[in-house]
Amino acid sequence: MKALPAWVSYSVLRLLFFAIPLAILLLLQITWWIALVAAALIGLCLSYIFLRSPRDRVAQSIYLATHRDAPVTNVDDETEDAAVDAAAGAGRPAESEPTAPERAGSARSEGERDSEQDAIGQPGEAGQLQRKDELS
Repeated sequence: MKALPAWVSYSVLRLLFFAIPLAILLLLQITWWIALVAAALIGLCLSYIFLRSPRDRVAQSIYLATHRDAPVTNVDDETEDAAVDAAAGAGRPAESEPTAPERAGSARSEGERDSEQDAIGQPGEAGQLQRKDELS
């Protein structure tokens, strides 16, 4: 038998931690809105104390779902990508598209690239970094 997802068991336990105190408070004939607030506070405290491991499992499953190594693709995505690639290839010469680092590198000015190349990691007299032209 397949185990329940962590979020299902955690949600059911949280609902029970709210519903049981609410039912008890309503059976004691406490005003309904006071019973709701009290049951919510009781449920919050009980779940904080007793549901640490299920809460950690839910958090871990959410993290794993949002940080997958390989993106999830389906047949529709692959078909659309192939159609877009075919349409883009028909209207453009066979030049290759610049890669992301090449595009990022071209966005910097020539002066920024020169200053990066001039700076080296050697401390000077006052503990400052010296440039190549200042060394000698």
